[in-house]
Amino acid sequence: MSAEEKRAWVMLVVTVVAYATYVLVILGRAGDAPLVAVPYVPVLLWAVGSAIVATIVLDVAIAIASPEDADRKDQRDREIYRFGEHVGRSFLVAGGVAALGMAMVRLDHFWIANVIYLAFVLSSILGSATKIIAYRRGFQSW
Repeated sequence: MSAEEKRAWVMLVVTVVAYATYVLVILGRAGDAPLVAVPYVPVLLWAVGSAIVATIVLDVAIAIASPEDADRKDQRDREIYRFGEHVGRSFLVAGGVAALGMAMVRLDHFWIANVIYLAFVLSSILGSATKIIAYRRGFQSW
């Protein structure tokens, strides 16, 4: 398994764990109260910050575990990375459009922030999954 494929796995797992943790904490804090009443900002910042730190730490651990592969990228790795990023960005665009619409109809900040976070999460999941599938099943460059 190449270092780039390992990084895609790390991003996928960290993203899913961080978002699931965020959702569970928010739902747990809500109880019977409406979701918009939950103080979500600190939890959101911790989830995003923790995911960033975890990804960096795991990437460094991968580089230490196999230093000979750490900086090695061939043309296929670059094309798979680019393809995965392009596929993942579709959710960022959809999330941005959804957040813009929500702002226009003056929905609560809770919903707007959460749709943006969800867009980033889905973008990361889709992009990482695309990269992993390309590594596992083959990749036809254009």
